[in-house]
Amino acid sequence: MRQLSPAGQQAVNDIAQRHGFGADAVASMLDAVISGNGTMAQFEHPEFGGSGQWMQGGMIMLSDMFNNYLKGRIDSLCNELSNLVASQPGLIQTGSFQSQSQSGSGPGSFQQQGSGGMIGNFGASSLFVPPEPGQGAFWWPAELGQPSSTGAQNNVRYAWFSGPRRLAIDVNGKVTVYDTLDHNIGGFSQQQSYGGTLSFTSQYGLIDIAALPVVSIDGVAPPPPAAAPVFASEPLPVPGPTPAAPVLPTAPVFEAAPAPASEQDIFAMIEKLAALKAKGILTDEEFAAKKAELLARL
Repeated sequence: MRQLSPAGQQAVNDIAQRHGFGADAVASMLDAVISGNGTMAQFEHPEFGGSGQWMQGGMIMLSDMFNNYLKGRIDSLCNELSNLVASQPGLIQTGSFQSQSQSGSGPGSFQQQGSGGMIGNFGASSLFVPPEPGQGAFWWPAELGQPSSTGAQNNVRYAWFSGPRRLAIDVNGKVTVYDTLDHNIGGFSQQQSYGGTLSFTSQYGLIDIAALPVVSIDGVAPPPPAAAPVFASEPLPVPGPTPAAPVLPTAPVFEAAPAPASEQDIFAMIEKLAALKAKGILTDEEFAAKKAELLARL
């Protein structure tokens, strides 16, 4: 959270008294309204019922969604804070976030420059204390240059550099630089105050920060991802020709001997043959041959 100047602390105390909130709650909401460029705020404080969002025009979302009385008080507070922020030269930018840089106009002066090119000097009546002379105003790697936009929310600070396509995130003093690829960043959101998921909006919608490649962590490039281990596999046996099935010897086939005929059957057949001979169907020679064959069976 930004450090309030004596004039800023007095303004916060007066606003807190008028709206019935604590000074700490009002200061946290002021920081959220500034991060929302004066027209919106993402906040979390016990006096506001936990986490919530405010957008100029009356749109309010609270954890206590049915507490319309609290919604009205928060809307009134945010509107007054929005007007207060708008009265500060250069505090509200035309871009999505505010961007700060050290002024060269003399000790104690502080410039704030956004993506729209608006520049203003904070005088003695500024809400916030300017950085000490000789101290760097930037927490991101110097080689990234001047950011296109910056902002802060809860314990997180971020700076986007559209030229080199880099995004710097500072969480409790740990600075991680991401490659923003071809994203045109338009805003950030944080699911929870501490340890929550940080995401941003671009032309592709809502994107999780974790989806971006990490360039460095506290100035050190991350180690390359470990390659998956390759295990040597034994060569598969080459199948040879399929051996022919063995030919098994077949069992010998014996013709069954004709069953011996009884005498009555033989005589009956001879009588039939004689009848055929009498009708002229069999010749004498044929009858004699069949008769001899049948008699041989006796």
